[in-house]
Amino acid sequence: NVHKNVTDIYYIFVGRSLGYLGGSVLGGILFDHVNAHLLLALSMLGTTGGLFAIPWCKRSLLLTALMSLIGAAMGVLDTGGNVLALNTWGTEAGPHLQALHFSFAMGAFVAPILAKMAMGGSEPRDLQAGENASQSVLSPVSTASATLALKHHLGADFLWSYVVIGTYLLFVSFFFFILYSKSSSVRDKSKASVQKCKVAKYHHALIILLFLFFLCYVGAEVTYGSYIFTYAKVFAEMKENEAAALNSVFWGAFAVCRAVSVFCAACLYPGTMIVLSLIGSAVSSSSLAFFAHYPISLWAGTAVYGASMATIFPSGISWIEQYTVIQGKSASLFVVGAALGEMCIPAVVGYLQGRFHHVPVVMYTALGTSVMTAVLFPVMYKLATASGESLREMSESEDRKALLSSSGLNEDEEDEEDGGEWNEADFEVIEMNDTLRNSMVETSLKAAGNSPSEASLQPHPGDAVDDSPVAAGVFYLLCDLTPITC
Repeated sequence: NVHKNVTDIYYIFVGRSLGYLGGSVLGGILFDHVNAHLLLALSMLGTTGGLFAIPWCKRSLLLTALMSLIGAAMGVLDTGGNVLALNTWGTEAGPHLQALHFSFAMGAFVAPILAKMAMGGSEPRDLQAGENASQSVLSPVSTASATLALKHHLGADFLWSYVVIGTYLLFVSFFFFILYSKSSSVRDKSKASVQKCKVAKYHHALIILLFLFFLCYVGAEVTYGSYIFTYAKVFAEMKENEAAALNSVFWGAFAVCRAVSVFCAACLYPGTMIVLSLIGSAVSSSSLAFFAHYPISLWAGTAVYGASMATIFPSGISWIEQYTVIQGKSASLFVVGAALGEMCIPAVVGYLQGRFHHVPVVMYTALGTSVMTAVLFPVMYKLATASGESLREMSESEDRKALLSSSGLNEDEEDEEDGGEWNEADFEVIEMNDTLRNSMVETSLKAAGNSPSEASLQPHPGDAVDDSPVAAGVFYLLCDLTPITC
């Protein structure tokens, strides 16, 4: 559309990356003040507008601006998705974060297949011949006929691929607008104000260390996934289809393990999953660095390395949420660290690999980042636990106190009600006792007749009760039983 080769407009990818970084930072600030559902809906609309406009873009600078817009919207989306999951489920967000990041892996797996189905089958032979001759997808196609054939055969599919993806995102944005209309901003603000006091003692140090942790992890993940194809062809001397299969093994194990982690997160603590992932990453990267010349070691190490990298990012966010509150700015730093690792580490590896042709820089980078993350996590754990109990334990203790206080109030109310019932019963018994005592006095007087002397010689029941405590106890016991027999 812009009449330039990809190698001549490399700055569109730089613009997208810069837009992603800016969107991540801006989203982190806005998510602390604006409704999360509204921001996610607007970011979806921004991405939709960029995708709808790209097929009609005829200027490279305008294309760069559109790519920057899409990158900024994706930065807001990545930050907001993590923040929204943490705000919705809190310390129980582990399985939900794993499912969220599994959707990233699923999209990365499905999108190229759909693109290949849409455009690969109708690719002109002249273009295929030009690519085979140059052995690079980035090399220009020299003949004008190939360019015209590309426009003729791929024009409609090229247009509709953007329209379909943009329409899908537009459809999803409507759901976020509906959630925004149903949500309560007052409740979200009150919840945020209550959580502000739950900050770890070394909150800022933890955020910075986790920033470095994600920078190393994501950089290693993208570097290995980007260069394993070249490594397999150059160092392992594999055929092109075998190298592509090795690349698929890495990303396939990555996606499958993310799917399994959704269920594992329901029964394992995030810290446990991180430790297991770090152990698998260290073992597999060591095998790849020192024994990659054995085919079985290369294939098995690649699969284990991809599986080990799958759960670290969502588990890391779930783990830090247990010890301190993660708001928009903190989540944006995590996304920015991941983006910087994705940009910087592959570029450095590519430069070093170009300088040292006989050194497997990719494998040594995987080993170095594995060692770095294995050192950082114990330090973070020490700082996180130095402040005392975690937020999960704090919330459980608060819930326990609330239950105890509510049960105590219920018991007090029940005691008051029981006390009132017993007081009423006591008054009734006393009244019955007084009535029975008076009736017994009258009966004794009648039995004595009209003789005052005899009447005076007989004992008075009231006097007997007043003079003898034992007699009084027997008398009231008989009084309690008398109404039943009567």
